[in-house]
Amino acid sequence: MSEIEIRDDRAAGRLEALRGDEVTGHIEYFVLESPARALVPVHTVVEPAHEGKGIAGSLARELYGMAAREGIVVAPLCPYVVKWAERHPEEAPAADPELLEAAKDWLRAHPDRF
Repeated sequence: MSEIEIRDDRAAGRLEALRGDEVTGHIEYFVLESPARALVPVHTVVEPAHEGKGIAGSLARELYGMAAREGIVVAPLCPYVVKWAERHPEEAPAADPELLEAAKDWLRAHPDRF
């Protein structure tokens, strides 16, 4: 079985897990600019045939890794990413509540995005 490759499609707001040419899962996210820059995951999806293989966790880990490399934070709205962050506090610093509220406001203002 080939390894999972994770690819960031920033323009589309998708972090994708691929096995070969097949997308096995993804996180849909947006970049919040104010009050501070943050990656905001909204949905995590793993294709049914690939569930239970750690793909969602690998995607969440990479999202936090991307944020760390960019010197920004993750403000998770996706329930899966929230739970993953609670289980991995050493890799997933908590987001400021004000930032989470701003992310929710952005999402409410852009209902067509997700």
